[in-house]
Amino acid sequence: MTDPVLSMYGLNESECSVTAFGNGLINHTWKISCENKDFLLQKINQQVFKTPEDIMDNFRLLAEYFKYHYPDYLFVVPLLTIQGTNYIKQGNHYYRLFPFIENAWSFDTVTDPSLAFEASRQFGEFTGLLSAFDPDLLHITLPDFHNLALRYRQFDDALQHGNKERIAQTADSSRFLKDQKAIVEEFEKIKKHPDFKLRVVHHDAKINNVLFDRRNNRGLCVIDLDTVMPGYYISDVGDMLRTYLCPVSEDEQDFSKIQIREEYFSEIAKGYFSEMHHRLSEYEKLYFIYAGKFAIYMQALRFFTDYIHNDTYYSIQYEGHNLVRANNQIMLLKKYLEKEEMLMAILKSCMYSP
Repeated sequence: MTDPVLSMYGLNESECSVTAFGNGLINHTWKISCENKDFLLQKINQQVFKTPEDIMDNFRLLAEYFKYHYPDYLFVVPLLTIQGTNYIKQGNHYYRLFPFIENAWSFDTVTDPSLAFEASRQFGEFTGLLSAFDPDLLHITLPDFHNLALRYRQFDDALQHGNKERIAQTADSSRFLKDQKAIVEEFEKIKKHPDFKLRVVHHDAKINNVLFDRRNNRGLCVIDLDTVMPGYYISDVGDMLRTYLCPVSEDEQDFSKIQIREEYFSEIAKGYFSEMHHRLSEYEKLYFIYAGKFAIYMQALRFFTDYIHNDTYYSIQYEGHNLVRANNQIMLLKKYLEKEEMLMAILKSCMYSP
């Protein structure tokens, strides 16, 4: 299968080893080892990304910008084929080839505050260096991906037309989610404010989308850039707060393990502001803590909506899995709200300390 693909990059599969690589949930990835050179080959998931050409055009635009303005920045750009394109179409499938970054690795969980700092710094640097780039030049690869108002409308529609038995069984959860609608209203408000800037953001700022130096765990760069689109900085900060602060994942069934780790919040704030402090407006800075509410609430809505719609979007491992995920995120949001005043004090010390 990979032979005609590799030949388009001037590689001979008979002289290379091809092995499955990583545990990504979206794209299929293989490690290609040819003599003394290693590569990563990816097949783009067209069930998720309907217009692969747009993704690859975004790569081209960003690569040109970094090469001209910040040539020393590690931007992992797809390699060109022998015909000069940054992807190939083989049948109905789209492939791209990346260089393999030596002495680099990624993490699936945030087990130390220093990792939170490094990852946050990387996402801040990425958006910060692109401050002069016009985000409207980029294609929207996932329409309405972080549109909280849409997620709430889908939730409300599910309560009107979804599985009646499941709706009746989850009244407490749906009531809590309804009670937090002010989070949606706040999002609509900030979108209209002239000081809340549309920026180039990653939109999937989980820890496994950062490469670290294997020798010292220093952050190297952000990866998996298919979701890079115009957006608001709260999308990336919110993702980090949602997934770095809690020691357990959204699949955890023992809710007593759900907690907010203040030291991790401090490192996220320090890392992000080390790159973005002078680039964010004073108005934008007011919404750093709101970013966590935004992301946690949105994910709770999405899991709950999918459960009421009989699990049509997210893969599940057992009956009620999406409800567990939704209630997990509801508990995380409750814990987050309980600590909001404390987090505000930490944030102020991070923003204004020498």
